[in-house]
Amino acid sequence: MSGIFRKIIRAGGSRLAIKAYKSMPLVGTAVVIGLVGYEIKKKGLFKGIVNTALDATPVIGVTKNAIEVITGDWLADKQEIPKEPKQP
Repeated sequence: MSGIFRKIIRAGGSRLAIKAYKSMPLVGTAVVIGLVGYEIKKKGLFKGIVNTALDATPVIGVTKNAIEVITGDWLADKQEIPKEPKQP
C-alpha cells in the first residue's frame, strides 16, 4: 500500500514542478512590469522603459542579467541633482 501512495505523491510533485516551470516566464514578466516605476525613477524615462522591456523578455532578460552580474549595468542610472540647502 505504501508503494502506491509514494507513486501518487511523486506523480503529483512532478506535475506541480512542470506547471511551475511553465508559468515561470509569466511570473518573471509580471514582477518586472511591477517594478517599471522604480526603474523609470532610477534610470529616467527612456532608459527605464528600455531596461524594463529587455528584462521582461524571457530569454533576453535572463541573458542580460547574467552578463550584467559580470560587467555592471548596461544602462547607467541618471545623475542625481544635488539639492541646495534651504537658508532661514
